[in-house]
Amino acid sequence: MTGRPVTVRRADPAGLLLVAAAAAWVWVVTRSGGMEAMPGTMGLSLPAFLAVWALMMAAMMLPATAPVAALYARTISVHRAPRMVVFTVAYLVVWAAAGLPAYALAAGLGRVVSLPAAAGTAVAAAVFAVSGVYQLTPLKDRCLARCRSPIGLMLRYASYPGPSRDLRAGAHHGAFCLGCCWSLMVLLAAFGVMNLWAMVVLAAVITAEKLAPAGRLVACGVGIALIALAVAVFWVPALAPGLTGGGTAGM
Repeated sequence: MTGRPVTVRRADPAGLLLVAAAAAWVWVVTRSGGMEAMPGTMGLSLPAFLAVWALMMAAMMLPATAPVAALYARTISVHRAPRMVVFTVAYLVVWAAAGLPAYALAAGLGRVVSLPAAAGTAVAAAVFAVSGVYQLTPLKDRCLARCRSPIGLMLRYASYPGPSRDLRAGAHHGAFCLGCCWSLMVLLAAFGVMNLWAMVVLAAVITAEKLAPAGRLVACGVGIALIALAVAVFWVPALAPGLTGGGTAGM
């Protein structure tokens, strides 16, 4: 009896990241009920908020990052699976760390709901305006370009020496993603941190910006739309339920 060589297929890094993102989405969907309409930090302590924030970022960011992870995996010849885990964890740690200023911002803006409606509307307009203007800046374009065309980053990561290479590469790429998308995450303060529909739309925007052929146009279009929202919210305060206490937190 002639034995045939068994071919062992390596797990696809992009597919594994999508599975991880799907698991994070399942958690968010099942736990978001009752928290969508809660303003500010949703009554969570800092450690609990950071845990929720990290899962939200995994759900929203990993799908758009999967192609870069797959490209990076091609530069690894041995111990690919554990090294990709290190790369992904380092990437998520950057976003988890961003939860610290996010908590402070949410805590501060959460008090706006108790103020007169005009104050909440003005703060919402400022949030929309800041986010929209950043979408049109050269810094946003530079960070987005690195995420859309990461070949140069791969050459840089290949030069990293020693066992810390995957950790440094994941953190470095996470920093560029943070520079690209922080202004979109700030919008959660206006819509509600655990507003499920806002998360879905923002995740779709982030994925389109990074992966669609017209991603840069998408970024500019979103920036213009956000500036328009900064004006429209004075007439329709419910556009920012997280700051105006409107009844559309679940929309």
